[in-house]
Amino acid sequence: MKIYDWYNGPYPARVRIALAEKGLLPKVEFVSIDLWKGEHKQPAFLALNYSGTLPVLQLEDGTLIAECTAITQYLDVLDGTPTLTGNTPAEQGLIHMMTKRAEIEFMDAVSVYFHHATPGLGPQVELYQNAEWGQRMRDKALRGMRYFDAVLKTRPYVAGDEFSMADIAVLGGMIFAALVELPVPAECEALHAWHARVNERASVQAWRAMVAQPR
Repeated sequence: MKIYDWYNGPYPARVRIALAEKGLLPKVEFVSIDLWKGEHKQPAFLALNYSGTLPVLQLEDGTLIAECTAITQYLDVLDGTPTLTGNTPAEQGLIHMMTKRAEIEFMDAVSVYFHHATPGLGPQVELYQNAEWGQRMRDKALRGMRYFDAVLKTRPYVAGDEFSMADIAVLGGMIFAALVELPVPAECEALHAWHARVNERASVQAWRAMVAQPR
């Protein structure tokens, strides 16, 4: 398998952590697409992924799968024992619901803030910016943090009693927020405690090691 991504990108982080959770890192060849040079918006990459986003998984037969949730779903069921996307219909529904909320209410909001209210990836990539919209999305991201703090006051993980794809999505939001220096409010004690706990997972440590030594 090949993964087209950028070594410390927050969206690629989600898939790399999932790969580590499933013990699949040794089976993957990573192909770097430099976000800062806008390589993900060039014709060569757009031929692989119309959306011009990272990461993209390429299977041995040439099949291309984009979007973090779809890639994680594929990886999770490869061995017939899903651990990240749920086993029962109820688990699967809740995990997908909370993953989507993590994207809409938190991670994607940070992304819009980054691309519109900061220099983002630079003038060659950021062809249009709306700073007011970016600030609105910053506020939305902060509301999202408070929402997940409230959720984590009631259960150990984002979608229930077990670590899942939804936790990885929220972790992606935390990674992105740190990159753009958007701090989590101090009063979000449950979210901070959860973050400290999941940072100790072997998969997250493996991701941090990859960021420290790009490959």
